[in-house]
Amino acid sequence: MGNSTFIDRVKSPDGINYLNIGLMVISVVAAFIIPFELFLFAYSVLGPLHYLTEISWLQKKDFFIKSKWDIAIFVLASLLLMIGAFDSHSDINRYVTEIICIGFLFSFIVLFVEKTLVKIGLLLAALFLFALFGLNTVASFEILFAIFLPTIIHVFIFTGAFILFGALKGKSLSGILSLAVFMGCALFCFLYIPSGFFGVSEYVENSYQIFSIVNKRLSDFLGMGAITDMKDVFTNPKAIAIMRFIAFAYTYHYLNWFSKTTVIKWHEISKTRFAIIISLWLLSVAVYAYNYKVGFFALFLLSILHVFLEFPLNNQTFIGIWRELRNLFSLK
Repeated sequence: MGNSTFIDRVKSPDGINYLNIGLMVISVVAAFIIPFELFLFAYSVLGPLHYLTEISWLQKKDFFIKSKWDIAIFVLASLLLMIGAFDSHSDINRYVTEIICIGFLFSFIVLFVEKTLVKIGLLLAALFLFALFGLNTVASFEILFAIFLPTIIHVFIFTGAFILFGALKGKSLSGILSLAVFMGCALFCFLYIPSGFFGVSEYVENSYQIFSIVNKRLSDFLGMGAITDMKDVFTNPKAIAIMRFIAFAYTYHYLNWFSKTTVIKWHEISKTRFAIIISLWLLSVAVYAYNYKVGFFALFLLSILHVFLEFPLNNQTFIGIWRELRNLFSLK
């Protein structure tokens, strides 16, 4: 009887919020101690399971779009980016910014437009404008869409939006507290920068190099001037602070998803689908264990696809936040 009551409390909205507060604290503490190792573990172990289970759940929800055929654009965009990732000399890499931006823009179009011809017309108009203004050559545009959108914005900004929407919709103190702790953990990574850091192994350094562009661009964006060459990523105290933030953001992003089983019920699937997901996940982890860079490229399509497929949900979340705020302040 007592155990049943405890479990019921944990499954309640307040219980889930307090559980997530604990996960935030655990994530940020681990990020301070082993930032690079934590990120690499979270990305290779928690990441693939997150991609597989979220795509499965999104499919059950019709991807939050009016026509299931609209996902063809997201799939095509993901395939193009994968081709570019596998071939550094491919001309596709000149248009990474436009591809991601088109996918993001299309996620808005499918929310409000039903007619296929209108959707195609709007996409063509967007492509014309991108070509006309040469947006792929605008550095700030490239950093926002090609680097931050599928990484930091996806794991931190969108996760924060989900927390905020849940807090507003549930009108709960625990929800507001979880948002405050989430923001506090992120700020703590930058406000407290201990000087002591024991460095990383050669394996960790070699494995993380494929992600280091995010650190560099984030350092530049924040005006920290912490990274001038690759060695700074692993040695400069301010660069380590950036790494702690990235490790916290990614780790909690994944843990947040796995903690919401009773809310969004992503785990309610057939035994066959469950077996397929677990098998693919174990295979993914095995590939990462064999060679981290091989694992990254092997899972690249799945990783970027789940980012694209989540765009409609992200947009609906921001719409939901606006509606909740409008109701809260009685805005007309």
